Amino acid sequence: MPENKPRISKAALGRISQYLNYLKKLPEGAYPYISSTIIAEELGLNQVQVRKDLACVGNGGKPKIGYKRSELISDIEHFLGHDDSSDAVLVGVGNLGKALLAYGNFNKYGLNIIAAFDSDKNLIGSQIAGKTVYSVDKIPELCKTLNVKIGIITVPASEAQEVCNRLIDGGVRAIWNFAPAIISVPKRVVIKNEDMAASLAVLSKMLKENLLNYGAD
Repeated sequence: MPENKPRISKAALGRISQYLNYLKKLPEGAYPYISSTIIAEELGLNQVQVRKDLACVGNGGKPKIGYKRSELISDIEHFLGHDDSSDAVLVGVGNLGKALLAYGNFNKYGLNIIAAFDSDKNLIGSQIAGKTVYSVDKIPELCKTLNVKIGIITVPASEAQEVCNRLIDGGVRAIWNFAPAIISVPKRVVIKNEDMAASLAVLSKMLKENLLNYGAD
């Protein structure tokens, strides 16, 4: 995070990522300059909040003109660390794990998965999307050797804590957890849980409200 900038909440980081996605998806040549008002209106957000968020990212736009879009994209990418790629390993080469390994856009967000681990002897030694699959027994050793600081967990819930412990033993300091399990980590380690069940519950609730408001087709 840039010096002399205030600490920023997880919610704000999520919004700033949303701004970046919106700006990068605009048609080529559209909005060479863009204001926080337009961003707020397009994303259905509060204009004042958007302006405060962007104040944490760069030096601010020009009055009545706004931000130069190309520079704002660059500032946000730098702020979020997308221009400073971090190596990661993935543990659990099931369907989800394979999909994440094959996803080609992580590098755009500063994440580079360099290896995978699994306990299935039929997978160990194989290559998936160009990444070698190693035995889970090798997690601490290889993470230390490769100086990896990010671990992605896509194993069943019953195996998640043990896998997390091995990653931490290998020096990993950030965990991206896709397993449906509550994982304990020491304070020096950060963790981001992707709760698919909770996301589905929110989606179902939104669908129910939408059907009540607008009816079924």
